[in-house]
Amino acid sequence: MWKTSYCLRVKHLLFYAMSDSNTSYFTNPSTFILLGIPGLEASHVWISIPFCAMYTIAILGNFTILLTVKREPSLHEPMYYFLCVMAINDLLLSTSVLPKMLSIFWFNSREISFSACLIQLYFIQCFSVMESGILVAMAFDRYVAICHPLRHSSIVTKPMVSKISLAIVLRSILLVIPSLILASQWPYCRSNIIPHTYCEGMALVKLACADIRISSYYNLALTFLIFSTDTFSILLSYIQILKAIFMLPTKDTWLKAFRTCGSHLCVLLVYWIPADFAILTHRFGQNVPLHVHVLMATLYLLVPPMLNPIIYGMITRQIRDKLF
Repeated sequence: MWKTSYCLRVKHLLFYAMSDSNTSYFTNPSTFILLGIPGLEASHVWISIPFCAMYTIAILGNFTILLTVKREPSLHEPMYYFLCVMAINDLLLSTSVLPKMLSIFWFNSREISFSACLIQLYFIQCFSVMESGILVAMAFDRYVAICHPLRHSSIVTKPMVSKISLAIVLRSILLVIPSLILASQWPYCRSNIIPHTYCEGMALVKLACADIRISSYYNLALTFLIFSTDTFSILLSYIQILKAIFMLPTKDTWLKAFRTCGSHLCVLLVYWIPADFAILTHRFGQNVPLHVHVLMATLYLLVPPMLNPIIYGMITRQIRDKLF
């Protein structure tokens, strides 16, 4: 009887000590653990090969665009300035994701500090919002170039490009800050394991032992606001562009106008298709395996930075000629 009560007391103390230490650890976690792609851990090395190739192409392609525009005075025009802004944003976006991801795949370095996780979360969301804003700015530039060609140089000036770029940056910073503040305030006591290749917003917030509906609603509202307003602005620009094109006298001028917008339209598709898949699988794909969610969310951040410089290098004649 004495031994039984003693054992019960010891077990009670051990349970209390373990639960207390776990609570104190997870309420203010010093580190999180990134799993990579759950269920495909054995294939991480093989999966890293195409990801590393995409990152290398993104770096080389975007730096080539930047150097080509800088060295060629004939490319010092608003369209190519916006292209340079997109190239810088793509470099920052891919660099905020890939290095840590490759360290997980190659060196099994899964730990990331709480502050570094929040910084990565903020950068990814901020650069993603900037990408959408840059596409709107480029659509506006194409609208003025085709619908008001004689006034293009007086409307889309260098100061105007600078102001639009600054507005895009400020919009991204201000809209993403509340998401970061909310994520930093939650008490994390469920676990410190994030089943993702990077610190994705909702994957992190779901670890909080609190009512996270505010974060969920804000992220959903932010996604809807950015996607709907930017998409509406781009569609409105292209409706006006199509009206202007079909009023042109000959088919040759139609083709010339379509070539002017061709690269931008391809970049829009490269951005929209992975984004739509990622958003739809995340919101409505409850039966979709977790590794598919993670792969789609990762490709959404890697494919546009890789393909954008290739598209502009191949389709835009001025850049292609200068490269050769």
